[in-house]
Amino acid sequence: MAGLSGLLVMAMGMPMMIFYAIGIIGPRLISDLEILREQLGWLTASTFGVAALLSPWAGSLVQRTGTRAGLVGLFLLVGLSFSLMAVLPGFGGLVAALLFCGIAQSLANPATNQAIAHGVPAARKAGVVGLKQSGVQASALLAGVALPPLVLLWGWRGALAAWVPVALLMAALVARWVPARATTMRPPPLSVHAPSIWLSMLMAIQLCAGLALSSFMTFLGVYADQLGVPAATIGAMVACFGAMGILSRVLLTPLGTRLRDESVLLGALFVLAGLALAALRQASPQQHWLLWLGVIGMGLTVVASNAIAMSMLLRDQRFGGAATSAGMLSAGFFGGFALGPPAFGWLLAHTEGFAAAWLGLIIILLAGGVLCLLLWHLRTGAPEHAHER
Repeated sequence: MAGLSGLLVMAMGMPMMIFYAIGIIGPRLISDLEILREQLGWLTASTFGVAALLSPWAGSLVQRTGTRAGLVGLFLLVGLSFSLMAVLPGFGGLVAALLFCGIAQSLANPATNQAIAHGVPAARKAGVVGLKQSGVQASALLAGVALPPLVLLWGWRGALAAWVPVALLMAALVARWVPARATTMRPPPLSVHAPSIWLSMLMAIQLCAGLALSSFMTFLGVYADQLGVPAATIGAMVACFGAMGILSRVLLTPLGTRLRDESVLLGALFVLAGLALAALRQASPQQHWLLWLGVIGMGLTVVASNAIAMSMLLRDQRFGGAATSAGMLSAGFFGGFALGPPAFGWLLAHTEGFAAAWLGLIIILLAGGVLCLLLWHLRTGAPEHAHER
C-alpha cells in the first residue's frame, strides 16, 4: 500500500511541477525570452487548456485502458514535455512543450482515483485521496527548494531537464508494481455525458478555485520580484505554499468526511482564501511579511478544495462514477487554470496593475463561497444525502 500511495503522490505532483516552476523562474523567463510579464499567463494556459479540453474523456480512457497504462502514459508524457522544454527555442517552443504536460495532467485524477477505487479499502479511501492530492503541493515544496539552486548551476532549461530521469523512473516503477488491468468488464465508450446538477455545481466551484490558484502562483514570483524580494526567497515562498498545502489537504480531507456535508467546509475555505489575498494585496517593499501571510493563507485554505471535492466524488455515487466524474471535475478545475493567468495578465496590462488584479481574484473566491452555499442547499434538501460508496 505504501508503494502505491507513493506512486499516486508522484502522479499528481509531476505534471504540476512546471506550474510552480513558472512561479519561481518567471522573472528569468521574462528577461531571457524577452516577453512581457502578462505573457507568462499563456504558458499556464497552454498546459491547462489542453488538460481542460481532454479531461471529460480522460476518465473513460482510463477505464478502457486500465490504471497501469494510464499512469505509465502520464509519466512518459511528463518526461517528453520536460525534455522538449529543455531544447525547443523561444517562447513558442516552451508553449508547444507544455502541451504534452497538459495531456498528462488530464490523466492524473482519473488514473489515481481509479487506483484508489479498486485498490484501497473503503475505510482508508479518504485518507489516501488526501495524501495523493497532497502530491500537487509536494511538487511546490520540491520546486521551491530545488529549482533556485539548479537554475544557478545549469540555467532554467537545465533545471527543468533534471526532472526527466525522475519521470522515467516513475514509469518503470508503475510497470513493475501496478497490476496490468484494473478495469470494469465492459469499459464505457469514449463519450461525454452531461453532468448532474450536483456535479455541475462542484465543477463551477472548482473553476473558481482554479482561476484563483493559477493566477496566484503564476504571478507570485513577478509580484514579489517587483517588491524587491530575492529569487531564493521567492523559492522559499513557493516551498512554504507547498508545505501549507500538504498540511491542509492531509488534515482537511479526512475532516470533511466527518461532516454531514463538506460544502460548508469548502465555503469557509474560499472566504478565508479571499482574506489571505486581501492581506497580500497590501504588501510593499517595506512589508514583505504580508506576502508570507498571503502565501500561508492560500496554502492552508483553497488549496485543499480539490482534494475535498475529489473525496466527495468517492463518497457519494450520485456525483457519478469514480473515474468519469473525476475527469469532469478536473475539466472545471483545469478550465480555471487555463483562463485565470491570461485574464490576470490582461488586468495587469489594462488597469492600475496588481492592485486591481488581486481584487479580481478576491471577488472570484467570494463567488466560489456563494456556490458552495448553493451546493450545500441542494445536498441537504436531497433524500439519502450521504450515500456512501
